[in-house]
Amino acid sequence: MGQEEFRVNGEDVLEKVKEIVKEGMARRIIIKNEKGQTVIEVPLAVGLGGIALLPVWAAIGAATALITNCTIVVEKEKKSS
Repeated sequence: MGQEEFRVNGEDVLEKVKEIVKEGMARRIIIKNEKGQTVIEVPLAVGLGGIALLPVWAAIGAATALITNCTIVVEKEKKSS
């Protein structure tokens, strides 16, 4: 399993997470604050989409509302050859 990290402003977190989910292959998304502490961790089931993710968007928006800068850690599935 691979990992990628993205540093974003708090106001841009939700859009970046939506972009990551749309790309696929993400198994888990972890959002950390400026101090590196985990704010929210979201496991993603394969095939989730649309309406099923509304509670996830709301949780991410609420958890990151007061964060200025944060890091999004994305755990991805390795592509099978």
